[in-house]
Amino acid sequence: MTKSPTDSQIIMTELVLPNDTNVFGNLMGGRLMYWMDIAAALCATKHCNAAVVTASVDNISFENPIVLGNAVHIEAKLSRAFTSSMEVHLRVWGENFLTRQRYKSNEAYYTFVALNENRKPSAVPGILPETEEEKALFDGALRRRQLRLVLGGKMKPEDAEELKALFMQARPGVRKTE
Repeated sequence: MTKSPTDSQIIMTELVLPNDTNVFGNLMGGRLMYWMDIAAALCATKHCNAAVVTASVDNISFENPIVLGNAVHIEAKLSRAFTSSMEVHLRVWGENFLTRQRYKSNEAYYTFVALNENRKPSAVPGILPETEEEKALFDGALRRRQLRLVLGGKMKPEDAEELKALFMQARPGVRKTE
């Protein structure tokens, strides 16, 4: 059975309180990653109706700080399902409720593995992307997965066909030799 990415979408909102901030009054990165992990786990669990564990977290780059008193909106949506793992795309927004200004804080990908009652990996439903953005995230997920596997030592670089295709495309004026 396949599902739409929106079937498992989660939007989680938190308020930045003094205990969540650093000495500059900005939300601590670790606290944000904790909230992102919760939102992504909810999304993955909702998709597969099973217990899930975090397998990896991709690069998280902070574009704009979220300050004390602002809200944090975390949008988690499945980008692709593999055999027993799922990639969840997260977008994080800050919002000043007094001025109604909403701004992007960061974006990331988390990977989860579904587990059965014996805590062994179990099959997950596929997804069928509908929008152009969902299709682009779906298409890129295989390259991101291969990159994670190569960097984690679980795949040899020469076996990463999607990555090779990305980096080894024929360039105009360059003759390919074998």
